[in-house]
Amino acid sequence: MDGPLQGLRVLDLTIARAGPTAVRLLADWGADVIKIEPPRRKDGKGRSATGGRHGPDEQNLHRNKRSLAVDLKSEAGQALFYELAGNADVVVENFRSDVKFRLGVDYETLRALNPRLIYASISGFGQDGPYATRPGVDQIIQGMSGLMSVTGEQGRGPMRVGIAVSDTSAGMFLGQGILLALLHRERTGEGQWVHTSLLEAMMCKLDFQGARYTMSGEVAGQQGNDHPTQVPMGTFEAADGHVNLAAFGDVMWQRFCDALEARELFAHPDYQSPKSRIEHKDQVKRDMTAVTRRFTVVELVDRLNKAGVPCGPINTIGEGFDDEQVRFLRMAVPAPHPEMGDLNLVRSPINLSSFPHPDHFDRAAPDTGADTRSVLGELGVDERRIEALIEAGTVSA
Repeated sequence: MDGPLQGLRVLDLTIARAGPTAVRLLADWGADVIKIEPPRRKDGKGRSATGGRHGPDEQNLHRNKRSLAVDLKSEAGQALFYELAGNADVVVENFRSDVKFRLGVDYETLRALNPRLIYASISGFGQDGPYATRPGVDQIIQGMSGLMSVTGEQGRGPMRVGIAVSDTSAGMFLGQGILLALLHRERTGEGQWVHTSLLEAMMCKLDFQGARYTMSGEVAGQQGNDHPTQVPMGTFEAADGHVNLAAFGDVMWQRFCDALEARELFAHPDYQSPKSRIEHKDQVKRDMTAVTRRFTVVELVDRLNKAGVPCGPINTIGEGFDDEQVRFLRMAVPAPHPEMGDLNLVRSPINLSSFPHPDHFDRAAPDTGADTRSVLGELGVDERRIEALIEAGTVSA
């Protein structure tokens, strides 16, 4: 597959979501990603934490990869992996800390085989520290980081974000770290260990809410659909639904009032400065809502955007993908699957002028062991040895 990472070989030991998110970044931009996974079980049951391989979650996470099914717990399987790692550029894993040592695929072991190797890890809480051995999943981290305490409405209790935000954030950060390490290797020839965790990712993603505490000790609370510091900015009722709009600051406030012919709002003595509007936040929202209810969603979106006031509908996910701008951007791209045909998956949001997005993904997510024979053949393993490995249960194909 053509791309800026063409020629790089990545061994993907990841499971669940955070690790595969990092590897997907590399696969989408041309790296040769080999997903290393256990051989198929004789009872046919899967091992996935994100649904069956033919489901939308796994297809979206593992597109553009090849699959080598090998038993890393066996001596022969470990030896095969070491042969691959000796010539790989990147190994990515998200095992609990003790597992990689038990399997013999930890950084120090692989670095001895390949000093240029970039070894990348994601964990729940970090590679060391008091929580290092704990299992960590997205919702646990959402709660521990403080994210759930600022999500939702006041008085309604904590609320999780509707996507696996700590998983996907950690995956994106690890992907960035891998690219940084590859740049460093270009200059020095040296590999290194890159790692992050769901907890580190979410503490970073708190961003200005976190800095409000670290700088001044201010602990933010829930604000529902209103912005925590900008007024007015949030969700408002229309005659036939709801919109999000932002009219903070004097310029946008005047534009909002002009666009909706709300002279009484603009003249209100309590609303004559950003500071006074913040002080009267609840009252401002009530009075604005009385105005926005006079218009439909379409009318508000049209009037306010023409006036330079950001405003948008509140879509379902289906309506989001069917939006004319999203369709223009081609965020859903087909991936060919040998059994299911073309599957529409969600493309990378990164745009590179030298590498326009292709009309389709290179391949859908492979079935377990679908590429075992071809990968081992590239490694120099002859057909007789491959058959013996299959017979022994070391690999499956």
